[in-house]
Amino acid sequence: MTKLGDKIAKKRKDLGLTQSEFAEKLNVTRQTVGRWEQGSILPDIEKISDIAGLLGVSCDYLLQDDLPVEGEETGGASPDNRAVAPAVSRLLADLVGRRVKLRFFEDEGDYELYDKVCLIEAFEGNWVRLSTATPKGEIQRLMPVSSILSFEICPEA
Repeated sequence: MTKLGDKIAKKRKDLGLTQSEFAEKLNVTRQTVGRWEQGSILPDIEKISDIAGLLGVSCDYLLQDDLPVEGEETGGASPDNRAVAPAVSRLLADLVGRRVKLRFFEDEGDYELYDKVCLIEAFEGNWVRLSTATPKGEIQRLMPVSSILSFEICPEA
């Protein structure tokens, strides 16, 4: 499980909801909830707010690994005194070197990367550097994080 998956599973169980009941409230399948909890896929960014609302937690709590239990003070820094990075940035930074399938917001993505397995080579602030193989050869792109709607982590080969 991922930390996000652990948090979803724990809070869901604390509320006494089965995966099927939770999935029904979110208009997704039970299998989708199971994959979120296992960490094989991450929820679409649009679903994070719905999940947080249903679980009674903040989006920051779900997405930031170093946040304490809701309601505890942190003073704005992590235990090792570095500033807490934005949640999406932390997720992408943890995926450097991993293969993912990306989905983009309408009219913001690169059609050559759509629904292709891409390697996240680097994450640089608001930008992510990707590469993928195409029939014409390998391509590399620097994409704004804001153009990414969702991503699915692909199994390691």
